[in-house]
Amino acid sequence: MRTYDLTPFYRSTVGFDRFFNLLDQATSDGSPGYPPYNIERTGENAYRISVAVSGFSGAELSIVAKENTLTIKGEKTANENGKDKSNVLYRGIASRAFERVFQLADFVQVKSASLENGLLHVDLVREIPEAKKPRSIPITTGSAAPQVADGSTNKAAA
Repeated sequence: MRTYDLTPFYRSTVGFDRFFNLLDQATSDGSPGYPPYNIERTGENAYRISVAVSGFSGAELSIVAKENTLTIKGEKTANENGKDKSNVLYRGIASRAFERVFQLADFVQVKSASLENGLLHVDLVREIPEAKKPRSIPITTGSAAPQVADGSTNKAAA
């Protein structure tokens, strides 16, 4: 069992209470382990969630993005035994229904999803609006006030 002490971060951050609450929930024992998944960073503002969904077809999976929540559901539509009239003596491949919920940060959107080799890949991208991006503010000294060019130059003398 892994436990993390996030107390030093609480002292040095402001406004990240929701973030740390989500981390505490994620590390608690109540989170189910099925199906397993990976979260990868594929670029500066790009991420990929890969979920192991062996035995599920694309029609049996659904992905819903609503506000800051991504929900991936899988539900088997029919009994596998009905296909070929055989009896399964041992079932080691899980085919139970599942639901995985991921909390997304602000401005993270689902770009695409693909199913290959039993893995469901959901590609995400963070697109920060121009108004929210940091901008540089020039610093002037008290003696040199910035000159504003308003286009009204004195051309009457000409």
